[in-house]
Amino acid sequence: MQKCEKCNAHFSWGKIYESFWLNYKPIKCNECDTTHKITMPSTLIFVSFTILPMLSFGFFLSPFSNGLVTLGIATFIFIIGSLLAPFLVTYKESL
Repeated sequence: MQKCEKCNAHFSWGKIYESFWLNYKPIKCNECDTTHKITMPSTLIFVSFTILPMLSFGFFLSPFSNGLVTLGIATFIFIIGSLLAPFLVTYKESL
């Protein structure tokens, strides 16, 4: 899990997850008030763990003829990817 670059305090999973859904809002450290922004490779990680698997399944890999089942499984894949992404992304101190 990501840590503050200045004081090494850990960011909570929830704080990182919330940042994703608020347009990659910068994270402020609770200990030293340093602001951190998500890196460009990390935004690509988030997209590759959420949007790409969902679309790949929905358009190319779905064995179901029922569109509702396909949509439900694609949504499930999206949710699982978004829950795992906070463990893989990095934030850098903004200057």
